[in-house]
Amino acid sequence: MTDTTDLPHASAAPLSGEQLRALVDPMIRGTLVERCGMELQSLHAGGGTMTMPVAGNTQPAGLLHGGATIALAESVASFAAILRAREVHGDGAQAVGTSVSALHHRSARDGIVTATCTVRHAGRQVASYLVDVHDSGGILLSTITVQTMLLPPR
Repeated sequence: MTDTTDLPHASAAPLSGEQLRALVDPMIRGTLVERCGMELQSLHAGGGTMTMPVAGNTQPAGLLHGGATIALAESVASFAAILRAREVHGDGAQAVGTSVSALHHRSARDGIVTATCTVRHAGRQVASYLVDVHDSGGILLSTITVQTMLLPPR
């Protein structure tokens, strides 16, 4: 498991660069995150940002697939929750999504979408996040809530 002694707390600066890649790269190999082309831009226990291309993540009508949008939101929230779990339970702790609720306002046909995640509740067993997804022009596409369970190491 990744050494988390250097990982930030909810109030600390977000992970970026090498520290972010060292944490995330081993976790995403062969996953939906990799297949959808999602990329973490910043991360901390209080949230973060993640991008995804519209191309390759569309429905038959040529619009960004709502399920892909939800996967993006749940992914960034889950990564933030992993950091929260490690703050609370130590190295090796994990987090899993338990509930997702999405409201799609509009969709995108091209470009990159960005999910911005913000913690709403950071407890010892549960963390909840609000994720706004915007298109390349900054237009709000979806508002998604994600609840996670924080799991101690096994």
